[in-house]
Formats: sequence, C-alpha cells, structure tokens
Amino acid sequence: MSYQVLARKWRPGNFREMVGQEHVLRALINALDHDRLHHAYLFTGTRGVGKTTIARIFAKCLNCDSGVSSVPCGACSSCLEIAEGRSIDLLEVDAASRTKVEDTRDLLENVQYAPTHSRYKVYLIDEVHMLSNHSFNALLKTLEEPPPHVKFLLATTDPQKLPATVLSRCLQFNLKNMPPEQIVGHLSTVLREEAVAYDEAALWLLGRAAAGSMRDALSLADQAIAFGSGSVHEDDVRSMLGSVDISFIYQLLEALGAGEPADVLAVVAAMSEHTADYVASLDDFLSLLHRVVTAQLVPEAVDQSWGDAERIRSLAADLTAEDAQLFYQLGLQGKRDLELVADPREGFEMVMLRMVAFRPAAVIDSSFGAEPPQLQESNVDVAPEGGVAGKKFADSPSESTAPTASLTNTAGWPAPEAGNPAATSTASAPPQESPQTTLATLTVETWPAVLEALDLSGIVHNIASHCQLLSNTAGEVRLVLDKDNAGLFSAGHVDKIRQAMEAFHGCALNLVIEPGEPHGETPAMRRERLCAERQHAAVEAIQGDPHVQSLLTRFDGELDMASISPTDN
Repeated sequence: MSYQVLARKWRPGNFREMVGQEHVLRALINALDHDRLHHAYLFTGTRGVGKTTIARIFAKCLNCDSGVSSVPCGACSSCLEIAEGRSIDLLEVDAASRTKVEDTRDLLENVQYAPTHSRYKVYLIDEVHMLSNHSFNALLKTLEEPPPHVKFLLATTDPQKLPATVLSRCLQFNLKNMPPEQIVGHLSTVLREEAVAYDEAALWLLGRAAAGSMRDALSLADQAIAFGSGSVHEDDVRSMLGSVDISFIYQLLEALGAGEPADVLAVVAAMSEHTADYVASLDDFLSLLHRVVTAQLVPEAVDQSWGDAERIRSLAADLTAEDAQLFYQLGLQGKRDLELVADPREGFEMVMLRMVAFRPAAVIDSSFGAEPPQLQESNVDVAPEGGVAGKKFADSPSESTAPTASLTNTAGWPAPEAGNPAATSTASAPPQESPQTTLATLTVETWPAVLEALDLSGIVHNIASHCQLLSNTAGEVRLVLDKDNAGLFSAGHVDKIRQAMEAFHGCALNLVIEPGEPHGETPAMRRERLCAERQHAAVEAIQGDPHVQSLLTRFDGELDMASISPTDN
C-alpha cells in the first residue's frame, strides 16, 4: 500500500477529532443538534487552519444516513463517499480555477434539482474570493434564496475581497491561527501513534515554523521524518529548517549584555560555520528577548517548554530593562534592513554591533562620575512675579525648578543620560508677606500683587489683568484697560472687580475702568515679561552647563531649543 502523508492521514473525520477552533465548532454543533441550519456558511482564515476540513465534516453531518446531527456515523455510504471525495451530492469547487461567469452558471445550472440520494446538495466553493465580479453577481440570487435542499459552504483566505452583498448573505466564521503549544501537542500525539521517535525541542521548532498552520506542521513533520531517517531530533530539524543552535542565540545576548563586541563577532563567526539563516536567527533572537522581558516584568509567566527557564531568568537579571527594550527595537529595525544588504552575515553583524554602539552604558566613560553634577549658578537675576529679586539660583534640586531640554545628535539618536547632565538653575525668591489690606496702600507698584489676591477668575480676571492703575484718590480707583483686550468688556465686569476689591480692602470704593492706551506695564504684560526672562535664564543655564556641552561634543549633537523651558512655567 502506498504511503499516505500525515496531513491527509490525520485529517479529522468528525468535530471531536478537530484540534482548536472551539469557537467555530461550538456554533456549528449547536446549530446541527437544535436544527437551526442556515443556507450559507463562510469559513475564513489563513492556510491550513481547517476551513475545508470543517466544511467536509459539516457536509457529513448534513447527509449522514443516521440523520442530521453533530456526530456523523462515519460508516454509512454517504459519510464514506464524502470522506473519499466521490460524493455526487457534494460539489467541491476550486474557485481559483473557475473564475469566469460561465463556470458559475454551469455550476448552478442544476441547483433546482433534488440531490441524487443524499438529504442535501452541498456546494463547497474553496477560495471563493477568486471569483470575478460577474460570477458573484450570478451567484447572489441563488445564494440568498436557494432551494430548501441546497446548502452553500464557502471558504476563503482573503474575506476582504468578498463583496458586501455576499458577506451579508452568509453566516461568517473566522478561524484562528494555531498557537505553537497546540501544534506541538497534536504533533506529539501523531508521532506517538506513528511510532516515530522525537525530541520535544524539535517539535517546538516545527510548531513555530508552521506559523499557525496545522497542515504545514504535519507536512514539515513528514519532511523531518524523512530527513532524520525515521526519527525527529532537534539537530536534524535545525539543519532542515536552516536555523542555528539556540545556544548561539544565548551566547549573543550574553555578549551584548557584557558589552563585548569581539565576543559578538566570534559568536557570529561560529554561526556562519553552520550555514546559518540570519533572518531566522534574528527571529530567534527577538523571541529570546521577548521571553527575557517577560521574565523581568512577569517572572511567573516564563515559558517552561524549552527547559531553559533558569537561563532566561539569569539573562533577565543581567540585562537592564532599558537594554532589553533597546535591543528588541534595534533588532526589529535591523530585520527590515537585512534584505537590503548583499551579504546577510554582514547585515546581521551590523545589527548586533549597533546594539553595542548605542547601548547607553557602553558609551559613557568614567569621566562623568557616579555623582550628579552640581548645579551651576547663573548671572541672570530674575525677580519672581509679585515679589523682589532673591537668590540667583538654588544649589539644591529640591529648592529649584530646573529647566529641561532635549538633546539629539545628528544621527537622530537620543543622547544617553549621565547622572543629570541637564541639571541647571532657576529663579527663586524668599516667601512674601501678604500686602496690607487698606485702600491707601493700593499703588501702581502693588496693583499686580493685589490683583492676584482678589477672588477673580475667568474672563473677569483676564479683564483686570490687562488694566493699569491710573489713580487712587478719595475712595475712587481709576483703571485704564488696554483697548486691544477690551473686546469682551462690559459694565458687569466693573461691578465684579469692585466687589472683590471692596471685600479685600474692607471698605467701599468707587471703581472706574476706561478702555485706552496704558502708559506703563499691566499685570498681564508683567507676567509675560517675567516668563520671557525665566525662559532666557533657562536657555543660558542649559547652554552654559559644562556637562551638556561635553555630551554635545561627544555625540556630535545639538540642543533642541524649543524643548527648553523652566519647570515652573
């Protein structure tokens, strides 16, 4: 008897033998057992996840001689004919080879006739998205209102190409990719039944290489059995797939963690002796980094299937979280670049060396020291709003509001931090005493401080902040409102400002506000001036900091001037 490949030999014959897709099977089983059958079903998903298999099992369930149920007998003539692909009432069509409208019309020509000896005439159209627009139009009417003895089972890997008119006429079931754990479990069952010796690590390699497809996994298992002369072992599978020994990947990450570029190149040289697939090796490296980061953040979630949990935890302890994230990001970018280089090994080495070169800890020397730099005093003496000029800049970070800035080099990479290179200075002043509350103390100089003490907000505060005090005599206070900010001014604002001033000073007063041209500085103008002075002081402090200048020189960087601002703004 000729050999039957595993993918066909182990194709499920009923729903109980299916691996995965429980969300689809549950709906179909309930529909069959409770006689709630639709006339058209659409199964979507990538290759090898069970679309056609589920459709054939569903056809068995519909036409089994023992009756419609979710458990076909598998022994009657109808079940056997469907299983062997010779049922004349199951019309299985490959739409990729029958795209013309004439093919669709020929297919539907006999749709009105009853099935030959089955309960239903089942149309199974695979890769239905390949049909032409005219073919879909020819199918629509029959698909919407078929005869009671007809069922449509459609399958596609690309549902986005189906017209909305077709989708709306079908019950749609989206099949998921198989996770490696599920594939490995099924492969182990198959190989045990086939009496084939295997390594579990080899099955994990096959499970990952299958990329979610059970059919691909079984086909790869067939290939591995032939490659390994009747057995499936890790070394053979690695050679077959072109992947390198996982120990090389561990060594690479350890060399990167130690910041030893020579060791990195030595590991890559050893890999090249095994005709390494560098794209696959980079995939393995990224997968290892994912497991390391998982071990750093969620230690209990470390995957035990490789038998290397302790080594993963050791790598997680040796690498900083920042290094792991940086390596992962550079690896992803490097994977896109590998196809652009003439020599894959050269591209792979550059990806690894880039991780060494841009690792922050590897490029900062001891000249910066472990202690954060002392704050530098500025020559700019700025008086805080509403007060007088005090100490130029605080020596203690807790007493200052230090300006910050972004540093970039010409290559676009962020410059690493060394202690606190951007630490600079800011204006500060001793606390003020509250102004006197008698109306007589209200002058041009005290008006800004009085305004901030008034209980004003919103548009009323905005109007008052654009006023300059003209006079305060005999209980009458006169203010001039900057005419450029008087667009929303009304008499109601005068009443609210007067009431707030009377409450603050504890006496009645007459308030007059007239739009005009201020001859001095309004509180709003003063606030803008002080902000500008603080900004200027922050820029000078950043530019004059020796540590910042050292970083700019070392990394050929430049200051992002727009990012500099006092943190008290």
